Amino acid sequence: MTRNPPADADLRRAIDPVICYPTETLPAPDLDLYRAAREGAHETASVTVPPREARCFSVPAGSFFRITSVEGPQVGDLNLWNATDLSERFYSGKTRALHGTHLTTGRRMWSSFPHLRPMATIIEDSLDWYGRDAFGGSVHDVIGTRCDPYTGNLLSGSQYHHCCHSNLTRALAGHLGASIREAEPHVHDVLNVFMCTGFTRDTGQYFMKASPVRPGDFLEFFAEIDLLGALSACPGGDCSAEHSSDTAVCYPLLVDVFTPRIGALAGWRSPDRNGYDGSHGL
Repeated sequence: MTRNPPADADLRRAIDPVICYPTETLPAPDLDLYRAAREGAHETASVTVPPREARCFSVPAGSFFRITSVEGPQVGDLNLWNATDLSERFYSGKTRALHGTHLTTGRRMWSSFPHLRPMATIIEDSLDWYGRDAFGGSVHDVIGTRCDPYTGNLLSGSQYHHCCHSNLTRALAGHLGASIREAEPHVHDVLNVFMCTGFTRDTGQYFMKASPVRPGDFLEFFAEIDLLGALSACPGGDCSAEHSSDTAVCYPLLVDVFTPRIGALAGWRSPDRNGYDGSHGL
């Protein structure tokens, strides 16, 4: 039942918003240092992610990795873990709270509690020109959770096995030499690379639209800690119509890893874990 608004309804709605987490005190990444180190870096690994599949890759702290569209418009779902401790993983919710709904150059991917430190910093984004469109859409979101077979089954009774959640689960299981049941709890909410998304203005629903990505577009990161990554080439292709099926035209994605010259990162060190004492008042 919709209640009649109170007499002061307009005044309540007109109250100015307050940013929950002012970020002026966040340590700023040294993009000039990172970019200078990237200039002389050499490629040390390359992984092709097939359509409707996922692959794992490793990036040592102080190295770079680039995700590239290579054949056609394609979005990807990215998971990151601490390579030596899978309990430390990308925390999309806190990243969203700190940086907003979409990430671009200079933004960081933050890790889960109790670690809460930068895992990776975006140093270049070939789609940074897109900005925010008339629908409120933008690129590289941290609002979508990843397409998954559970929601597909809930909404349509389907048993589709190439959703990004399943793709990431299979890739991680293969990398770890673990069972699906052992690997699945480690798969987490993603950075939706190249995906164009937002919220509808009338109902507040999560929407997707055709990604502006084209072959040659890329998103490049600096690894702040030793990383294990997994990237799924989403079954939605460019996500212009649907996902969680084999209907959309899909293309591969490319992950390249680059290692800088010795001494190129003079003065840099991997960030420490969060300094909170962990006592929680006890």
